[in-house]
Amino acid sequence: MSEHDTAAGAGGDPLSGHPVFARLARLGQRARQADRDHPWVLDTAVVAAVFLLFCLPDLLPFHDGGERAREHRIVFARPPLAAMLALQAGLLLPLLWRRRRPAAAFAAVAAVFVLQWSLGVALRADVALLVALYSLALHGSLRHLAWACTAMAGASALVAVELSGGLPVGDALFFLFSAATAAVAVGIAVRIRRAQLAGLRERAARLEVERDQRSRLATATERTRVAREMHDIIGHNLSVIITLADGGAYATEASPERGREALLLIGETSRQALGELRRMLGVLRDQGGEQGPEFTPQPGIADLDGLCARIRAAGPQVVYTARGEVGRLDRGVQLMAYRIVQEALTNTLKHAGPDTRAHVTLAAEGGRLRVRVRDGGPPGGPPGGAVRGGPAGEEGHGLTGMRERAALYGGTVTAGPGPGAGWTVEAVLDLTPDGPDGPDGLGGPGGLGAFTPDPDPDPDPTGGLT
Repeated sequence: MSEHDTAAGAGGDPLSGHPVFARLARLGQRARQADRDHPWVLDTAVVAAVFLLFCLPDLLPFHDGGERAREHRIVFARPPLAAMLALQAGLLLPLLWRRRRPAAAFAAVAAVFVLQWSLGVALRADVALLVALYSLALHGSLRHLAWACTAMAGASALVAVELSGGLPVGDALFFLFSAATAAVAVGIAVRIRRAQLAGLRERAARLEVERDQRSRLATATERTRVAREMHDIIGHNLSVIITLADGGAYATEASPERGREALLLIGETSRQALGELRRMLGVLRDQGGEQGPEFTPQPGIADLDGLCARIRAAGPQVVYTARGEVGRLDRGVQLMAYRIVQEALTNTLKHAGPDTRAHVTLAAEGGRLRVRVRDGGPPGGPPGGAVRGGPAGEEGHGLTGMRERAALYGGTVTAGPGPGAGWTVEAVLDLTPDGPDGPDGLGGPGGLGAFTPDPDPDPDPTGGLT
């Protein structure tokens, strides 16, 4: 389909896609660019064109016209050549400043125009007054245009009086006012058009900036998401591998079979971590948006059993309890719950050691999903738990990542010492489209505040954690 057919089919002006108009548009763009680079060239060209078209004929040998002049009874004085050249120069030279100083240029041309007609001289170069009026309407202020129109009306009245010998004053005024109105109207129309184009260019530039900002924001968001996923995958699996390696090293001499079992678990955990990394990197590299057959789905709540089994293999005793229809939740919610449990168990393994006990509880009720991970802390640990986080008691990246994930669903994450020497992490996710925490997903006032123990903790089928 040609450009012309496309424009016509889109409901636009069919002439806008014509090759001739396209060529004229390109020529116009080149002319505007040349004018921006060399503005004096166009101003000089306008003065030269007015001189050739309107001044040069007045300098040619004068013909009286005989019967025609006597018929109209209009007789104009013919000044000497030097005076005529001076009047023409006074009318034309101010046009060189018609764009930079439109009001001053019009005032100079109008003064020469009035002087010329006061002497009874008529020149074709008087068209310069209309050019100056057009330039004032296009480039000058509206306040200057108002008094310029008043001056133009006075000058037109003077010309009408001089022509009253051959033309009725009303006809002369009508012609002169029509010419002045046309000059002002064209100048204002071009000015409005230029203002519209400038507004469109500004809007296009603003939209381009906003597009770049959205692109950078999306890139930053994607980087944060990938960093969060990499932290969950690598941090968790490395913690399990390190714990299994340490336990296998101690068990090799006393029980070679336990050491061999630890090595097998290390291999299985490493393969799983490698598979998750391949899946993530493969999705990032996939430009067509199609998922290859070697990519496994993102983990969900159904994979929590396997996660707990891997943690148990590293030493801790983990009890997993689920209530409600957690398996029918949205895949995004399931992935979020899985990552929160994964990070909490990784922290349990890192800070409480392999000899602790942990209880994982998921409960879907009342439009909310409650995720709780409680551990008993290290054997003989300090009462009330210990601070877990970064240096100087700061929160680590894991807890920050959990809170960021929960905030996407208007949820909250709280973490703090639990009963005895343990530690409790609890997340509450809003499953309703527009829950009480609002559609912005920022959570309630206590969303990121201090930990508040649940007044009615779930019973532990193993007898409770102390």
